[in-house]
Amino acid sequence: MAIPDLDELGDRLGVVLRNPEAMRQALVHSSFLNENPQQVSGHNERLEFLGDAVIGLVVSSLLYDRYPAEDEGFLTARRAALVNRTALAALGQRLGLDRQLMLGRGEAEAGGATRPSLLAGAFEAVAGALFLSEGMSITRRCLRRLFAEQLAPAPDAGPPKSAKSQLQEWSQRNYHLKPRYEVLETEGPAHSQMFTVAAGVGDRRLAVGQGTSRQRAEEEAAAMALGVLRTPTEPVRGQAGASEEPR
Repeated sequence: MAIPDLDELGDRLGVVLRNPEAMRQALVHSSFLNENPQQVSGHNERLEFLGDAVIGLVVSSLLYDRYPAEDEGFLTARRAALVNRTALAALGQRLGLDRQLMLGRGEAEAGGATRPSLLAGAFEAVAGALFLSEGMSITRRCLRRLFAEQLAPAPDAGPPKSAKSQLQEWSQRNYHLKPRYEVLETEGPAHSQMFTVAAGVGDRRLAVGQGTSRQRAEEEAAAMALGVLRTPTEPVRGQAGASEEPR
């Protein structure tokens, strides 16, 4: 079992935590609570819900300030590139959350600490705990520092593309098909739902993603599908001339 080092996490965030218990809660995965109900009072999913909103607001505000001449489409694409599951998981890894998370034995043995969806959720929970502990001003400062590199692309870089946009370009170029998305499951109350969505091309289901909105679940599924498409396998079938392998 990982034992959270909140001093180390605070150092990586650049803040002295005034409410360490909130941050400790952010590092408790539901699998740990299920196996150790006497050791913790809850898991991090409520903080993940809050952190999702906090990150979205802060990143949107930072982009709005940084790109005053850009339109909504550019800002939306840039935000999607910054807050998708893969990007947030990378930030979670940077904070060392893979070593800090409290996981149940089965989840830990299955490599849960390295799963992008779990790391991204933990990063969101940390953002939620940071907001509760330190307030929006300090949270914005911390997130701005963490996102600094991504917010300052190379001068000649074009607008970023979301995973869904990349998947559509890839599938149309290689298979002459548009991707399809299917909602497999919707769990939880209306104010805190979790969507499970499958992404596919032709008659082949490529990947499954989860998110707190259908859009986020589709984005994660698309990101995972891109990795599948770039690995040579059996051809996708669905239309005439659509069996070409990815280049």
